Amino acid sequence: MMNEVHIIKIVAMIIALAVSIIGHEIMHGWVAYKYGDNTAKNLGRLKINPLVHIDPVGTIILPAMLFFSGAPFIFGWAKPVPININTVMRNGGPTAAIAVSLAGITYNFALAALCAALFPLFAHPTSAAGAFIALLLYQSVVINVLLGVFNLWPIPPLDGANALRYLAEGMHWRSFAQFYDKIYSYGMLILVAVLFTPLSDYLFQPVSWIVKWLL
Repeated sequence: MMNEVHIIKIVAMIIALAVSIIGHEIMHGWVAYKYGDNTAKNLGRLKINPLVHIDPVGTIILPAMLFFSGAPFIFGWAKPVPININTVMRNGGPTAAIAVSLAGITYNFALAALCAALFPLFAHPTSAAGAFIALLLYQSVVINVLLGVFNLWPIPPLDGANALRYLAEGMHWRSFAQFYDKIYSYGMLILVAVLFTPLSDYLFQPVSWIVKWLL
């Protein structure tokens, strides 16, 4: 019985993670497309086919390592959807660029809210199918809130940093925009450093607050 429950849990987490991270990337491309950028569409990256969005490390290896190591949360990323931000800026200005940057986060929080609204309907399952749906909805809430909060961090190359960069450009805060341009190449190093320090505990704190509020 434990093996069966374990398998159900793994499958639910895989589906929840895939829908969360793939949808996140598609939304970036879809909003860019609305502002005249056909890059993602022409490359077939607005399709829901998961095979075109899988990143070996972010979609498979990292989530598997987190799961089997008993980590308290699972997250990852899909292959970034290509965007020509110059086309977006030309057609919609900095506001459009901010919308593209925040599209994935908006998707994650919206999906978390939807799954949280549906969760009470399956909170007391009487069948294996009901238990699976309940677990899938719960995992979807947690994973999407986690991704939404994480991507809001103002650290390049995360979406929050990109949105701030375009906001600074739109408000003509040139020194602020130049600062982000200078640290962009060091963004991943900064991000890894933050993730492996106690600071990450504080930055992830809103995840538990939001999940508790939604559920």
